Amino acid sequence: MMELGDRKKKILKAIVTDYIETAEPVGSRTIAKKYLTDISPATIRNEMADLEDLGLLEQPHTSAGRIPSDRGYRYYVDQIMEVKYPSPQEIEKIKYMLQIQTINELDKIIKRTTKLLSDITKYTSAVLTPSVRKSSIRSLQLIRVSDYDIVAVVVTDTGIIKNVVIKSPNAVDDAKILKLNNILNDKLSGLTINDIGLTVISDIQSHMREYSEIFSAIISVVYESLKEDDSEIYLEGTTNIFDYPEYDDKDKARRFLSFIEDKKLLTNVFSEDENDFCVSIGCENGNEKIKDCSIVKATYNIADKTVGTIGIIGPKRMDYARVVGILKSISNILNEVFEKTL
Repeated sequence: MMELGDRKKKILKAIVTDYIETAEPVGSRTIAKKYLTDISPATIRNEMADLEDLGLLEQPHTSAGRIPSDRGYRYYVDQIMEVKYPSPQEIEKIKYMLQIQTINELDKIIKRTTKLLSDITKYTSAVLTPSVRKSSIRSLQLIRVSDYDIVAVVVTDTGIIKNVVIKSPNAVDDAKILKLNNILNDKLSGLTINDIGLTVISDIQSHMREYSEIFSAIISVVYESLKEDDSEIYLEGTTNIFDYPEYDDKDKARRFLSFIEDKKLLTNVFSEDENDFCVSIGCENGNEKIKDCSIVKATYNIADKTVGTIGIIGPKRMDYARVVGILKSISNILNEVFEKTL
């Protein structure tokens, strides 16, 4: 990362700040009047020319002012920006709105988080739900429905509940169900789907030889239901971006709509990576559909395990300082809520 002098940093910050606020290219006179009254417009023009040569500013039209480039936004976010965190009163309000009472409300809290993010930031929000594949089995409850029908209720450490109907090859009674429950919970509790291999299955079979056919039916159906990669992505405020004048451009609007309708791409973009927090700007997103957008995302944890992502999609002219503060705060609050509840 290049190092700028203090004056260039102040000018770049002023241009980013003004452009975020007005969506209009910023000229030297505006900077001199509103932000840096102790520096002459001529000096500011010279510094702006240098910043343009460095690739941090762009001039969209001849004789127009400058706007930040993707590289300029990146320098601002990494080197200049001061994060604006919500006030203590706003934090308490967010905590109150995200309180949940039971494990069955995992989907509700995720949907509520998505709506809250969109309402607060006025951008499009996205939340990726936990994946069963990354979860451990907390409990497995077999319920006898009839002599040959069993319902298996699997609860994971991330609060996901899977209900699976199983056809038993042999008749079962309550005593068999109780024994199966005890053995399966003893052997499977704490394991992920990737942990349930031949060694584990062989070990369980050695403890239930008299129920081998029933066990085979149960483990096969449960395994198949848990190995599905069933993460969902929730979106809110998908039309918010059209409140920003740059999306009056039909091509930009069409690319954005194509992106949010592409669930596979959305899921890939919001899947967790090696970073707990990430800001990607314009061309950094690596896809033509979102070259005009910036994406800010943070991971959240359940049971000390990173299981999902929350994020904001907005124009490159988004209020990064505010969005970063809100997202970091809500990510921390989510972690606290899930730690207390699940």
